[in-house]
Amino acid sequence: MFSKVLIANRGEIACRIARTLRVIGVRSVAVCSEADRGALHTRVADEVRLIGPAEPRASYLNQEAVIAAAQASGAQAIHPGYGFLAENAAFAAEVEAAGLVFIGPTSDQVRAMGDKRAAREIATRVGVPVVPGAQGHDGATLASGARRLGFPVMVKAALGGGGKGMQVVEGPAALEEALESAMRLAQSAFGDGAVYLEKRLERARHVEVQIVGDGRGRAVHLFERECSLQRRHQKVIEESPSPVVDEALRARLTAAAVALAEAVAYRGLGTVEFLLAPDRAFYFLEMNTRLQVEHPVTEMVTGLDLVRVQLEIAADGRLPFEQDQVSARGHAIEARVYAEDAARNFLPQSGKVIKVRWASEPHVRVDAGIEAGDTVPVHYDPIVAKLVVTGESRPQAVERLAAALDESVVHGVTTNLPFLRALARAGAVQQAQVDTEWIEREFLAGFAALAEAPAPELALAAAALGELLGVPGVSPHVARARRPSVYAALGRWRHPGLG
Repeated sequence: MFSKVLIANRGEIACRIARTLRVIGVRSVAVCSEADRGALHTRVADEVRLIGPAEPRASYLNQEAVIAAAQASGAQAIHPGYGFLAENAAFAAEVEAAGLVFIGPTSDQVRAMGDKRAAREIATRVGVPVVPGAQGHDGATLASGARRLGFPVMVKAALGGGGKGMQVVEGPAALEEALESAMRLAQSAFGDGAVYLEKRLERARHVEVQIVGDGRGRAVHLFERECSLQRRHQKVIEESPSPVVDEALRARLTAAAVALAEAVAYRGLGTVEFLLAPDRAFYFLEMNTRLQVEHPVTEMVTGLDLVRVQLEIAADGRLPFEQDQVSARGHAIEARVYAEDAARNFLPQSGKVIKVRWASEPHVRVDAGIEAGDTVPVHYDPIVAKLVVTGESRPQAVERLAAALDESVVHGVTTNLPFLRALARAGAVQQAQVDTEWIEREFLAGFAALAEAPAPELALAAAALGELLGVPGVSPHVARARRPSVYAALGRWRHPGLG
């Protein structure tokens, strides 16, 4: 095992990686921009290296600065987390050229599978069905491809993930502008403006399979995750197992994912993403050659620490378990907490955090990137935490998610917690009757109307005052029902077996 690892990221994912490094006795090196001086991820690491100004391109996307920081610190390996340089083949190659270990797949695999166009070609070769699509190096070629596919189509970034740069185009008049916009966003987020097209599938679900490969042609799966609850093509709530995947479909999905990984002798952790059509046919979307934002739900049902798995494979090139040694138990759901104002079209927020309190029951895990007194900067993705709950069954996990969201509080910076609370209680979510467009098609209008109502805190205060004064017409049970648990306290990172 390595003695020191540099984490080439920030926020909650850098904190989460540092936690595992500390547990297994490996020293961690954090990097930070000027805007992140003193941020939580720098406080939980053993060492900190400043790599540049706030602008991502000059700091977290600055390959030379990141590698120089690793070399100066004496780290033997670099963990990229997700986003930024995590799926940048050139960066992986530079890390290898510098004599360091890239904790992830080889640069050739990042290039082949991280580029969604190349990954589609590989999937086709191994017999995995793909969503019909079109490629091209210029707007005219892509426009011709769109006409062949038929509208609506999806414009997608060739590299990276997280829905960045993805757009739905309903007709030819909007295609040119959508292509230009997607290229700009892809260039900004991933350092490469290449895009491609896919035919849009109506009312499809998003199901993905977590795989692990040894880099020598062997791979295993860690079951599937359901990621259909999305807004603007970015995941909001994820869970495992998928509530609509039975054993027969699971066998087909996981076999396809493993075949794809073994076809390229994949090394490390990866996720094979599929669209599941209403007729239960599935289609390969892409492969994410990195740790996923939603990896905690897989950890909670399998009992595995996926960051530790990454480290072990990177260190000795062997799978730490066989397929028959992996099992899943219970149900896990994750909600992504963002610094954004859902009542104002999810406008990203920034500022100083005054108070933070996360739900703290034994079935709750919180991966947070902030504490009270921290500042949320304007320069980066606004995710501040991930709240994960477990249950023996899906209904129990959904109920616990709603309760945990109720007990969680962030003051000083507006977050999407009210949106998540409403979403967890939506009938379609509780019954798992959703698809990738359900939030925008059926939920947002009702939530927008709800957002115009008095703030829940004001309603609670008014009800409590009415109860105190005995004002007629105010139910004495309203305040009591909405009052957070007196046992709620600051959340702490939890993982089975890690303390």
